[in-house]
Amino acid sequence: MSKKRDYYEILGVSKSATADELKKAYRKMAIKFHPDKNPGDKASEEKFKEAAEAYEVLTDDDKRARYDRYGHDGLAGAAGQQGRGPGGMSMDDIFSNFGDVFGGDGGGFESFFGGGRGRGGGRRVFKGSNLRIKVKMKLDEMAKGAEKKIKVRKQVSCTSCSGSGAEGNSSKQTCPTCKGAGQVQRVSNTFLGQMYTTATCPSCNGDGQLITNKCKSCRGEGIVSGEEVITLNIPAGVREGIQMSVGGKGNAGPKGGIPGDLILAIEEEPHPLLRREGDNVIFDLKLNFAQAALGLSVEVPTIEGRAKITIPAGTQNGKIFKLKDKGIPDLNNTYRKGDELVVVNVYVPERLSSEEKEILEKLSQSENFKPKQTKDEKNFFDKVKEIFS
Repeated sequence: MSKKRDYYEILGVSKSATADELKKAYRKMAIKFHPDKNPGDKASEEKFKEAAEAYEVLTDDDKRARYDRYGHDGLAGAAGQQGRGPGGMSMDDIFSNFGDVFGGDGGGFESFFGGGRGRGGGRRVFKGSNLRIKVKMKLDEMAKGAEKKIKVRKQVSCTSCSGSGAEGNSSKQTCPTCKGAGQVQRVSNTFLGQMYTTATCPSCNGDGQLITNKCKSCRGEGIVSGEEVITLNIPAGVREGIQMSVGGKGNAGPKGGIPGDLILAIEEEPHPLLRREGDNVIFDLKLNFAQAALGLSVEVPTIEGRAKITIPAGTQNGKIFKLKDKGIPDLNNTYRKGDELVVVNVYVPERLSSEEKEILEKLSQSENFKPKQTKDEKNFFDKVKEIFS
């Protein structure tokens, strides 16, 4: 599978590009590689889709922030997008963006190339808005994946009118302005000749039909406030700050339209003993001076339970022991797991009894208890690098 190209590179803009600069760059690319202008050219079609994907991500503040921080991996894991084009976009999704880029409802751009690409008869399909919720997860849930059931308050389809917005089947009529097409076409004379543009019908707002008697429950909108219990299957390897999308579980679309998506923002609940660093987990093992000097066998907590490790005699403060594959799975490759790093912290008591002081004063005179000053001492980060080298 080929490596995905950088979105900024695709559109030929800098990472600080404004919304207007993105729009101009996308317009240029869309005109150049539009399938109607390059019939049968698969390479042009792929570049057309690639540009649409880049524009769709970079003009969405949330997606752009995730992409800038994590790259393409920050957009991975979105659910409900199978069988669609790049970035979870279908060709209809791509053409729906043209209303913003070329004016009207997308048809104006297609008419520029001869109007050969109609979309569902031109009637406007209303889409519900996306919902964003926070999902708290424990460290073991992040490591193993989890199924969570949550109750979400949102806009749902009106049951009284089945989402149509009309009070009964006879309460709708074909819009006389657009004749049910949802769009109206205008012709303007330019120095290049006649140019056809298509815009959303102002009478029916693109629906193609007019409601003569609105549903009393939803007042003609086709949606009402409600709630739904949603089952979320969250994969192993997620981390704090990752956002995931569940397609079709957002607010219902007005007048029988398609629902929006449910955006999950992952939050990590602090573990009482372990802390996470990337896919590794860290445990601070506290030993007293005698234990570090004499060595011992000790149990340490892990994500899966407990594990026994041997601390050799003479272990120094800051020594790191690695428990292989006891960390978090990689989100994109669950066969690859992080490790658990056990960091030794030698405890020094703040208060001593007179007997303890006497013992330690005698020990301090021994040659074995005199520290050796060298330049070769490694700091914590050097030790971590050494473990993974």
